[in-house]
Amino acid sequence: MSRPADDGGPDAERGPDSPKELKARALRLLMRREHSRVELARKLAPHAESEEALELLLDELVQKKFLSEDRMAEARAHVLSRKYGASRVRHDLSAKGVAEETIERVAAEARSTELERALAIFRRKFREPAGTPQDRARRMRFLASRGFSSDTIRKVLAQSGKDQPGEETFD
Repeated sequence: MSRPADDGGPDAERGPDSPKELKARALRLLMRREHSRVELARKLAPHAESEEALELLLDELVQKKFLSEDRMAEARAHVLSRKYGASRVRHDLSAKGVAEETIERVAAEARSTELERALAIFRRKFREPAGTPQDRARRMRFLASRGFSSDTIRKVLAQSGKDQPGEETFD
């Protein structure tokens, strides 16, 4: 059973899209979510008549503000920062072809709230204090895999030991 062609691949039986069809395809992709210029170009390239036609369309979309790398980077960073640290946000945006200065600006915003976000993620995941050095190492690896800096990880572990219920002693 074969699948019909969609926005993800070229239709084998038809030629490239006309400029109007290519623009409609681009707008359908942009309606779903924000894309970087590089990402959108990659998705549209198999459907374009030529590289020049694709570049003209992308320039038009940028001019009309349908395509904005800044808007895409901010939206993506907002979604990722719920679960991940600034390092992971930087890596994801870089993989999507976002310009380095935009990545730096967005990552700086993510770094400003990194400790609070790391603490919230940590507390949701680990409700009990670390009982053994192995538990502590596992918690450190968890935060590191989420893209949090080693400085942030140390602060989270220090605060989590102090904040745990049942730690106080009453004489």
